[in-house]
Amino acid sequence: MFFTEKRSCSVFFLAIFVILVATSCSTGPPAPKMGTPPFYWGAAGETFAKADYLKAADHLEQLVKTDNEYTQRALPWRLVLTAGMAKSQAELADVFEAGSRANRSNPTPFRRQMTELRTMAGRRALQFAETFLKFTEGDHTQDIPLDFVFPTGNANKPLELEKIGNGVPPSETQVESVRRRSIERGVLLATCAAVGAPEDVAKAQSIFKAGNVKVPHDVFALAMVKYLHEQAQLFTRSKLDQPERLELFCNEALETLKTIKPSKETKDLTAKIEKTLKSAKAK
Repeated sequence: MFFTEKRSCSVFFLAIFVILVATSCSTGPPAPKMGTPPFYWGAAGETFAKADYLKAADHLEQLVKTDNEYTQRALPWRLVLTAGMAKSQAELADVFEAGSRANRSNPTPFRRQMTELRTMAGRRALQFAETFLKFTEGDHTQDIPLDFVFPTGNANKPLELEKIGNGVPPSETQVESVRRRSIERGVLLATCAAVGAPEDVAKAQSIFKAGNVKVPHDVFALAMVKYLHEQAQLFTRSKLDQPERLELFCNEALETLKTIKPSKETKDLTAKIEKTLKSAKAK
């Protein structure tokens, strides 16, 4: 009987040991506490991988508001996201504007989309500019880390855009689809530009495949200055009519160009920005 009890106790403790080991293996490290920098960083990665760029940008916003262990990695990531989203929405607004002119019998639905998209683009542009200002406060000698997976999307414009621009009214489902795919395309192309491979998806993808992506500061900064200049066009009198913001964007772009090693490209871009400023003041 003694041996029977001893054997029963051994089996019991062995079972407890197995349960504890299994539990420790299955649970792993505790999840980051909600609202902390690690939580927002992880959430940004998850939503970005799912091409939910709106949520990813919101998560990254929480990281760039303060100085934390993720701030310097979140800044360039949010710049790429907001740059791509602002440009895609601005371009899509222009397509709907063309559609309103082509469809003279019923321009209202096109103009409604144009107004909404242009307002959204302006909002994203301001988010980009705000993040850009904080980015320029950093070390201009350090390479820029791009700690995110290569985005999904198609570099080609959605086929529906041609019909919309020609005045063919899209359905609500088509509008939703075109908006989503345009944003995906915008973020994809912004990523290509950020690594010094504008419009070259294959080259950019190969850079990301190598892992641990770090871009020379001047390459990344120059790409973002180009986006800043493009976004300034949103605030012309024929669009959002906010000349003070156009001037702000252009002046910030010019100041940043002074920190980048001079080249023919920086010289040409400086001339373009100065021309934009001169044209806006003349009107």
